[in-house]
Amino acid sequence: MKRLLSALLLLIIIPGITDAQKEVIKDKCIPCEKLTELRLPDVKITEAEIVAEGSSYCKVLGIIGKEINFEILLPDDWNGIYLMGGGGGFVGTIQNAVRSSVENGYATSGTDTGHDAKISPGAGWALDNMERQLNFGYLAVHRTAEVSKAIIASYYGSGPEYSYFMGCSRGGGQAMMEAQRFPEDFDGIVAAAPAFNWPALAAEFIQNTRAAFPEKLTEPLFMPEHIRILHYAVLEQCDQIDGVKDSIISNPERCRFDFEVLPKCRNGKAGKECFTEVQINSLKKIYDGIDLGNGIAYPGFPFGGEGEAGGWTSWITGSGTAVTSTEYPSSQAYFGIEVFRYLILQNPDWDYTEYDFRGYDREMKYASSYLDATSDDYSGFRDRNGKIILWHGWNDPALSARATIDHYNAVKEKDPAVNSYMRLYLLPGVLHCGGGKGPSETDWITLIRDWVEKDIAPGKIIVRKSVSGRAMMSRPVFPYPAEAVYDGRGNPYRESSFTVRQP
Repeated sequence: MKRLLSALLLLIIIPGITDAQKEVIKDKCIPCEKLTELRLPDVKITEAEIVAEGSSYCKVLGIIGKEINFEILLPDDWNGIYLMGGGGGFVGTIQNAVRSSVENGYATSGTDTGHDAKISPGAGWALDNMERQLNFGYLAVHRTAEVSKAIIASYYGSGPEYSYFMGCSRGGGQAMMEAQRFPEDFDGIVAAAPAFNWPALAAEFIQNTRAAFPEKLTEPLFMPEHIRILHYAVLEQCDQIDGVKDSIISNPERCRFDFEVLPKCRNGKAGKECFTEVQINSLKKIYDGIDLGNGIAYPGFPFGGEGEAGGWTSWITGSGTAVTSTEYPSSQAYFGIEVFRYLILQNPDWDYTEYDFRGYDREMKYASSYLDATSDDYSGFRDRNGKIILWHGWNDPALSARATIDHYNAVKEKDPAVNSYMRLYLLPGVLHCGGGKGPSETDWITLIRDWVEKDIAPGKIIVRKSVSGRAMMSRPVFPYPAEAVYDGRGNPYRESSFTVRQP
């Protein structure tokens, strides 16, 4: 009814409108179930139905091109905003990180990026298939955004007033790719813990996998006990650098960990409660990162969070059980090996223990051309008044916060006025996309909307940590390179006890 009234109002208030234009306006406001009859170039809408879950919305499923599956949700009480959510990992199912936003009146969509993980898990779907590679790399999100806007305009009688994208991990990389390649798609973007430089991070993952599983994936060099010892040793040295004993290192770059404090195994004989020289050298490799000396480099991981649930045992060193359905012992082994086999080398038999990285700069060029969102030029996005918020957990064991810092600094070097359209927030004690001891909950959607629509740039942001709906901690975070500092007097679990330190 609301859409019909809107269309009738348009017919009344637009002076001099022709009969043909009246028909166009009338045709744009159509019932949900009639969207299956909508004709868009290279698009087939397969399903359209009203769903009543909390607030009522129209759920639309469709296919773009050969196999880009998408879903768009169109709320009855639309707020005029389109909000697209990113996916994670290799995607492969229709994913939308902000799907629940439909309950708040947002039209929202997501995509599987052009392949089905149930048919081909991991990255095997990319083998000898350029279309799927390009869809996954950048085309599927862009095409889904364009199709979603066309469906929105057809359903409501007008397109969105503003469009936004929010994603973490792979979704964070998708967000950056949109700002760099397709600056017209979105007015505002939130990119969290972004995976944006795939061949480089894959090289880091392989180095770390070699450090943790030097001979074979079934023979880990570290036991979970080792990582717990490391975790508490790091906290013992660095937790109170910020003046608070809370298992959170506010700025890990201030931590100068001494590996000599780790218990040494006698006579070089390995044990769960001690470290061999080989193990300590392997730990240093993980912290140091990789630099192949040919422009291919990825930073190591900051100190902190090693022994947290969802920390190193999940992502790097393994916990003794497989972390994926494909029987990899760690997530970095999974992503590193799959990326090399199917997205870089096109060789399913590739062995991570034998590769010497010689010639890697040549081999990775094609993969970088469609996977990487590493450009430091955001001028197209900036010039149309686009805004982007980056955030990253300091203790992320999947994707190093230092990589996002390096990218921000590269953009700033190219454009000293970067803060007018891009701001970076680093969250102490936070793991990959959330979790960990530190707080990460805040309303990123409102923050980016205020910046775009009201020109209210984000400054101090309050992040919170809740358990079972109860607020346990709140802290301020400031745009990098500023950081929050404890005042030495107040309750360290309240944001009012922290001030700002400028570099």
